Amino acid sequence: MSTIAFDIEVAGFPWEEVDEITRGYLLNRARDAEDRESVPERTALFPGLGKVIAIGMWNVEQDRGLILLEGDVEAQREWERVPHSDVFRGTEEDLLEKFWEIVARKKPQLVSYNGRGYDGPVLMIRSAQLGLKPSVQMVPNRYDVSTHCDLQDVLGFMGARREWYSLDYWCRRFDVDSPKGSIDGSQIGRVYREGRIEEIGEYCLRDVRATAALYQKLKDTILPLFRGG
Repeated sequence: MSTIAFDIEVAGFPWEEVDEITRGYLLNRARDAEDRESVPERTALFPGLGKVIAIGMWNVEQDRGLILLEGDVEAQREWERVPHSDVFRGTEEDLLEKFWEIVARKKPQLVSYNGRGYDGPVLMIRSAQLGLKPSVQMVPNRYDVSTHCDLQDVLGFMGARREWYSLDYWCRRFDVDSPKGSIDGSQIGRVYREGRIEEIGEYCLRDVRATAALYQKLKDTILPLFRGG
């Protein structure tokens, strides 16, 4: 079985394009005034209110990446922005179909950081919205890491620890090159609106490469102690 780390980037729908009832529902769910004020800028975090613009994949055994990136349709080719990687360009539907085709064909162990809490559900929900059928269950048994190993769950000992830490935090603890760069996740919407899709792709692929490297630090140490590890 191959091992593929993955990560996604999502561009939230503009607030003015969200229907009035949904806007009111989300605003009423806000915890306080500050949270309420930030809701219009956080549509990408709400299920079904954003489109997938980048899917990064990193084959651990081959130490090679693939970025599925929104843009004019283009066959897979080598990508110069990140060493040892390829790029595939297309519509959102193209990216999702390509992702599901790859995981169906390779049947890998998937590795993520918070992929059970965000990336996996978003991929499945967004695919369903577009009439696409996911080829695998992205949120299987939480305590079994054999098909989807979420490193945030592993390093939080499946919820036994009450606090969660960022991927950057754990990369620094395990001497893995930090994926931090010129942009971060909170800026994706603005950067996307500015048309800087290549930068988003690079950010996504560097994140997933770091996730793969962190997995390598854990696969022979902590992971064997978990079911399916």
